[in-house]
Amino acid sequence: MSCVLALALDDAAQQRFDALRQQWFPPARNQIPAHLTLFHTLPETEHVEAVLQAVAQTAATFAMQVGSVRSLGRGVAFFLDSHAAMAVERQLRGAFLEQLTPQDRQGFRPHVVVQNKVEPAVAKETLAMLQAGFTPWECRAVGLDLWRYLGGPWKLLRRFDFAG
Repeated sequence: MSCVLALALDDAAQQRFDALRQQWFPPARNQIPAHLTLFHTLPETEHVEAVLQAVAQTAATFAMQVGSVRSLGRGVAFFLDSHAAMAVERQLRGAFLEQLTPQDRQGFRPHVVVQNKVEPAVAKETLAMLQAGFTPWECRAVGLDLWRYLGGPWKLLRRFDFAG
């Protein structure tokens, strides 16, 4: 089985992103909650869980700035700025390097997708509406979520809460 690894967000941010995803994502394709993916494909192994537990035990919760909303071509995402998020991703990338897919070896740009797989014109309209009312805001990363990919929907296997 393959897993997806995401940064767990504080409850208020999760609810806010989920509401935006409910509003803008095509309903037939909206099978998972809003998420900030660190890695799209990891093996479901005890080694992966042990690494995640070790990282979470040494990490403190940290702030992330939701700094912009941008086009994905056929969708829209909120992009986040955080040196701490980049550091966590680098640490995990080093631990999992041999297991990463080409997609996960690309550069990490923290973002949360709220719309995807729509016609470019629809995405452009959504982007204009979201940018019109956008003000940067802060949220917190509170842990690591390991999800099992089920061919569409995901199942949360475990949350690794940050120690601080």
